[in-house]
Parts: sequence; structure tokens; C-alpha cells
Amino acid sequence: MPQRSSSGRGSAAGRTGNQAREVNEAELSRLKVDELRERLRARGVTGTSALRKDELVKSLVKSLREEHKGGGSRSSDKKTTPARGRTASAKKTQGVRAGSSKSVEYSQEITSTEQEPERPGRSLVTTDHDVIQRWAQERDAVPATVEGTEHGDHLGVLRFDFPGGSESGRLREVSWEEWFDTFDQRGLNFIYQEQRSDGTQSNFFQLENPDREDA
Repeated sequence: MPQRSSSGRGSAAGRTGNQAREVNEAELSRLKVDELRERLRARGVTGTSALRKDELVKSLVKSLREEHKGGGSRSSDKKTTPARGRTASAKKTQGVRAGSSKSVEYSQEITSTEQEPERPGRSLVTTDHDVIQRWAQERDAVPATVEGTEHGDHLGVLRFDFPGGSESGRLREVSWEEWFDTFDQRGLNFIYQEQRSDGTQSNFFQLENPDREDA
């Protein structure tokens, strides 16, 4: 009898430990999109800027469960590293969408705000929301859409409204959330420059759509 009692306590303790290690998907679903992306980045998961919230939650759940199975260690082979020398038609694994644009093919891919251009005047490409938002805010630009190009309840052509910009009269300011939701739904790439070749700040950007629809 004492042996059965001891065994029962051990089983109960084991169940409690397992329950403590279970990933609470409902709790993760209450996190904001930026918080989910940050947690995934902290675990070495890249290419999250194109994912929707439910996909981010599933990715984080998978990452946490794999971490638990491995005793809390993070395997370095889970990280995705940028491929070199790919053509524009090749599928990009760091978030940049596949397309046939020469602008994408010859642009340096930027996947975080910590990356720097290889040189002034370098053409850059990204889908990372933090990178895009910081670029715009450094130029006092706000997210906008071109008036009259809306599709029902959907935003029209995406733009940035720069102070004193020539298009300001045609643009309507929108929220960052609306802008990025549309950006991701259309599978766009953000092609841009940080600086001109002479080192001065550049406002050049282009929204490239692999499907050749209006950006």
C-alpha cells in the first residue's frame, strides 16, 4: 500500500510538471502582433513580417513546444539564413516575396532595423514592418492611400505622405495597422534607399507587386 501511495504521488507530480510545460495558445493569442514577432525573433525565427496574427501564434506555439521538448535549448539549425545569389524568381525565405522584378534581384535585402546598407545609394528591399516604419518616421512621412483608388472597403494605392510632397493633395492618411494589413495582403515588397550615392538622405521608395497589380 505505501508503495502504491508513493507511486500515485509521483504520477501526480509528473502530470503537474507536464501541464506547467504546456503552451497556452489562448494566452498567446491575446498578445499584439508586434509582441508575437518580437518573441519569434528572440527565438531565431525570421521571415515573420509577412505572417498574419494567427500564423504568428501558430509559429510561436510550435517554437515553444520544440523548445520544451529539447529541454529549453534552442537549436541553431532552426534559424533561417539569407540565401546568396538568388534570382528574383526564386522564393525568398527572409520575407521578401517572389517576383520577376529586376529591382528586387539587384537590391540588398534588409530584415531588421540593425542592418545597414552596404554603401550609400544602395538599392534595398524589405518586408519588415519595423524597418519600413522607421524609414518613414525618419522622414516625417505618414502612411497614406491615393484618394479615389479604393476597392470597396479596401485601401487603394499605398503611398507615404511626405511634408510638402507633390502628391499630398491626392493622399489620405491611414493608420499603420491599415497600411501594413494591405501591404501584407497584397504580397508587396518595399524597395527603397536610405541615402543617395552622395550620402544625403533619400526619399526614394517603390512598392513592388510580384503579381503586377496596383500597389
